[in-house]
Amino acid sequence: MKNKVLVVGASGGIGAALIEQYRSMGNDVIAVSRAPASGFEQTDSVTYYQIPTQDDKHIGEFVQQLAKQGVVLSAVVITTGFLHNEENAIHPEKRLEDINEAALSAYFGTNSITPALWLKHLVNIVSKEGSTLVCLSARVGSISDNGLGGWYGYRASKAALNMFVKTASVEYKRRVKNTMLVCYHPGTVDTGLSKPFQKNVVAKKLFTPEFTAKQLITHLSQLDREQVCHFIDWNGEVVTW
Repeated sequence: MKNKVLVVGASGGIGAALIEQYRSMGNDVIAVSRAPASGFEQTDSVTYYQIPTQDDKHIGEFVQQLAKQGVVLSAVVITTGFLHNEENAIHPEKRLEDINEAALSAYFGTNSITPALWLKHLVNIVSKEGSTLVCLSARVGSISDNGLGGWYGYRASKAALNMFVKTASVEYKRRVKNTMLVCYHPGTVDTGLSKPFQKNVVAKKLFTPEFTAKQLITHLSQLDREQVCHFIDWNGEVVTW
């Protein structure tokens, strides 16, 4: 029986690259996104679902639908993330005076709350034979590594995500046993999320989504599964909480 992998955020660059990587490795992939995934082809090994509103109700209904189909997941990667929105004039804050309620709600909604809701429901359909759940985080979400300041909403929402994952790993271990949760810093990837901030990134540190996907899958296979929660970067190095 093929392993079943869930990728949340199929319309993004990293999500699409992960789908292709997992598919090429012989896995059955369930791909989910809010926005239509352009250029996406549904095949025998990839099933695509669009959930326009990823709130508690819709995520719960979707996971229940998978459960009724007898789906048991061996791996999950939640790639959703939010850094800026030109239309709504939301940008990473440079000083305290730039903080505003609407931006904070957007940051926490996408970066913290949505992944937490997925973790809430997925505990019921992950494999008891060994499963891995990954959330894309960011080094700037490390509290101990923060020496620059700024980017209040993005930093805080990623730090909150890390705490959700770390805390959930305790309960997952108790309820599902052979489960490992991971926060993953992909580095600066050439996607829409990082576009406005790429000019200060040296070429060799601007990664393609394909490279990022390969690195993640490689490092997951090498992590100590006795440690129920990890925070690592694209190079497999530990990031401090």
